[in-house]
Amino acid sequence: MNDVWFVYLVRCADGTLYCGVAKDVAARIAQHDRGKGARYTRGRGPLALVAKRRCASKGEALRLELAVKALPREDKEKLASARRFRAIAQVAASDETTSGSSAARMPPGKGAGRRVARSTKT
Repeated sequence: MNDVWFVYLVRCADGTLYCGVAKDVAARIAQHDRGKGARYTRGRGPLALVAKRRCASKGEALRLELAVKALPREDKEKLASARRFRAIAQVAASDETTSGSSAARMPPGKGAGRRVARSTKT
């Protein structure tokens, strides 16, 4: 079974950066360009691949994606260098092995932007 995943960083037509995970990066970028990808990228195409990093598992890719999304914009700009992307992957991996879940170490407001639906019924 081929469980190779990639973390990718693309530049949108408006100059913003988007980070995501996929098994097939080219196909995923094509989805984004057709308006079928993430909501953030809709209407911001065409997208240009800035960097990608191969990961051994989906879990590793998701941890790296979370680490990249937590970076300030100027640090994300530096990821255009493959060497720099490799370094952030190594830091994310070492953090995971030494101190448990990466979600527990994230400062407030620095998550991946996912919302949890909550029921208002009592």
